[in-house]
Order: sequence, then C-alpha cells, then structure tokens
Amino acid sequence: MKQEVGLIGFGEAGSTFAMAGGWGARAHVFDRKTGNGPDHDIMLASYKAAHVSGARFLDDALSGVDLILSLVTADQALAAAEVAAQCLAAGALYCDMNSVAPRTKQQAAQLIEAAGGHYVDVAVMAPVNPARLSVPLLLSGERAQDAQALLSALGFAAMRVVGDAVGRASAIKMIRSVMVKGVEALTAECVLAADAAGVREEVLASLDASERARPWENRADYNLDRMLVHGMRRAAEMEEVVKTLESLGTGAAMTRGTVERQRAIGELGVTSPPEGLTAKIDHINQSNARRADAA
Repeated sequence: MKQEVGLIGFGEAGSTFAMAGGWGARAHVFDRKTGNGPDHDIMLASYKAAHVSGARFLDDALSGVDLILSLVTADQALAAAEVAAQCLAAGALYCDMNSVAPRTKQQAAQLIEAAGGHYVDVAVMAPVNPARLSVPLLLSGERAQDAQALLSALGFAAMRVVGDAVGRASAIKMIRSVMVKGVEALTAECVLAADAAGVREEVLASLDASERARPWENRADYNLDRMLVHGMRRAAEMEEVVKTLESLGTGAAMTRGTVERQRAIGELGVTSPPEGLTAKIDHINQSNARRADAA
C-alpha cells in the first residue's frame, strides 16, 4: 500500500513536491487560504491540477495519516504545529520542513510530542525548483531515520540524517542563510547604489575581475529576481536567522539589515519580474519613487 501523507500548506514547495511525486489522492492537503476569500478558487484549482485530496479543515487532512509534512511560511510554522497537535493521529510522524530557527522547531517539537506524535526537523537546503524531489534535505531528531525511509518512499532522493537533536538540521540551514540571503541583500544594496552613482558597469566589472565563476551582471540579475518574488518569505526566514545568531551570542547586525532589505523589495509585490538587470533596477526605483510621492 502506498504511503498516505498529510500536507499542511500548498504553496510552491507543497504543490511542487506533490506533483513531482505523483502523490495524487493519497496526499491529503490543507492550506489556510482554502475558504478564505478570493484565494479559495485559486487553491481549489491547485488541488485539481495536482490531483490531490483538498481538505477544508486541518483535522480532515490529518485524520488517520501517519506522515505529515508541514510546508508553510516561516511566520506560521509554530502556529501550524500548535493546531496540528490538536488533531494528529497518535504516533504520526510530523516532518517540519519550514525555514525557522532551531528554537522555534524545538518549541514545535514539544507541542507535537506532547500530543503523542513524533517530530522530525527537516531543512530544505536549496530552492525546490527546479530540483523538486531531488532537493537536498537534512534531517535531525530521534525519528529522523524513520522519516528518511518514509520520505524516500514518496520519491525524495537526496537526504542526509545529521543528528538526533531537533534543531541541528535547522541550525545548518539558518547559519548557511546568513551568507546566501545576505549576499542577495548586499547585491541589491550594491547595484542600486552603483546605478544611482552612474558607475554600475565599473563596479560590476571590478567584481568580475576578482571572481570569475559567474559574471556579476548575471548574478545581480538573479539575486534581484529572487528578492522581488520571494523577498517577504525570505525576510521571515531571516528573522529566524536573527534569533539563531542571538541565541549563539555572536551578533546579528548584518542579518537584521538583510531582513530589512529583503522585506523592502519583497513588499513591492512583484510576481513576474521584468527581464534583465536594468529593467529590475528601474522597476525598483520607480516603485520606491511612487511610495515616496504617496507618503
């Protein structure tokens, strides 16, 4: 018998995994946008496209399911665990795949374990597209080996258990994000200033001269593209990175700046960025100018 799975959240990650794995009706999905205003029809269309079983209430999605994947936004991860704890089946394996601080996952684990479930910390270490089920996953927790076996049965192909402690996988993810998301934020700060000063070509050329791996025109274009589309989600994740660094006592001044920069660009609400670096810079500048005029 094929593995039944309960999915909490059906955004980019949840829908991509379900469709790539061909999970179909054995995936029981709940997304809080279902039944919530204009997003309701969009979610129903997403369920239909993936052939999954959509649920109007979370307890319907989790009823009798022994494997649960939580794939919500970072700011909703703990709330999702709290609600799931009230309706999950005894012995259910709860894989928290959200990008949050180790402490947040430890708090969620307490809720799940107290309700009779088993909690596994899962860190998604790369964008889900185009990797899909080949996206690298790190797992930690006492039941990490069990989760690895069940996730493998669903089609996930690149997993590694990194320890028994909940929070260890997320610590790797969060601390890595200091660099990954920080470079994106620094890129935006750099190219916007260089363009405003009329020296963008010189600045990018000087960066190319010091690092040949990838032209900075392309890298800057890619980084702004990610921020325009995913800036709000990345800002929420970086808030969790701040918590991680503060708990370590190493300081988070640059990471706080990354939160602000990611959020500022994410708040522009772009879903389909214009092609090319110049067009993206112009769009950001024009949007900021309109905001300034409105203020």
